[in-house]
Amino acid sequence: MDLHARREARREALVVAGIELLGAADGPSVSVRAVCRAAGLTERYFYESFDDRDAFVRAVYAEVGERARSALVDAVGSTTTPSERAERAVGAFVEMMVDHPAAGRVLLVAPLSEPALSRRGLELMPAFVELVREQLEAVADPVSRQLVAVGVVGALTTLFIGYLDGTLDASRQQFVSHCVSLVMQANRRE
Repeated sequence: MDLHARREARREALVVAGIELLGAADGPSVSVRAVCRAAGLTERYFYESFDDRDAFVRAVYAEVGERARSALVDAVGSTTTPSERAERAVGAFVEMMVDHPAAGRVLLVAPLSEPALSRRGLELMPAFVELVREQLEAVADPVSRQLVAVGVVGALTTLFIGYLDGTLDASRQQFVSHCVSLVMQANRRE
């Protein structure tokens, strides 16, 4: 393995450790020392990839956000009907956020409690709103379409946070069905 590949492998190990620590069930617990210990690396390698703890936290959040966005784009890209797109998009998001709850908490909960991410959730939100807006074919008015997309993203965010933190007592199937129904109802003709 050449020097560049080793650096990338170390960076990836740090990010994986960061997802687990930033997305911990009892709240974010990210320090340079804790990340290095979890990744099995020294601080020297941490600073090889990141300027400081806050830059690291933002990089971890950006990585999870990009994975989520990419999963949603892939899920809706090859479907034809609104129902298929809604089911596949919700399924992809559930797979990423619920099957890997640390990643879900990084994306949805960490911006609420981690100072380094105080504005990141707001910066990432437009990309998700745009993905939903593009699927709302039945909503003709552009302003209405934008308002509905923002509302759907907000509602889904709140639902996923509740499901992840255990305050929603629903089976996985009930949860998925409800989220799909919410998206389908939003895409009704005006």
